[in-house]
Amino acid sequence: MRLLRSPRIEVFTWGVWVSLSEKNFIRASQLWNVSGRESEPPYFGWLSTELPLYSPTTIELKTNLHTRPVGQRPAVELEPTAHPLAVEQRNGITHARVQEIAEILLHPGQSPR
Repeated sequence: MRLLRSPRIEVFTWGVWVSLSEKNFIRASQLWNVSGRESEPPYFGWLSTELPLYSPTTIELKTNLHTRPVGQRPAVELEPTAHPLAVEQRNGITHARVQEIAEILLHPGQSPR
């Protein structure tokens, strides 16, 4: 899940899980090692990873899962809502926000600067 945009293209990524319908899971699995899989339309899914920095919960946010070329993980696009994670994905985040996230994750229970 990409979150950082800047004049120098840099990407901040969360590694997340998405649940798919059985039909879409089977289709994605069948194409996992097939060249050209990135031309598939996105699969609807539900975010299945709790990112504790965000409130309300990130569990069950609506997503579109975009397959990418073989060897690359799919890209997760959140439904464009007002949820803070969706807003950050849509608008990008600053290097200061990346530092804040790192500090929170590395030093839980302490207030960020």
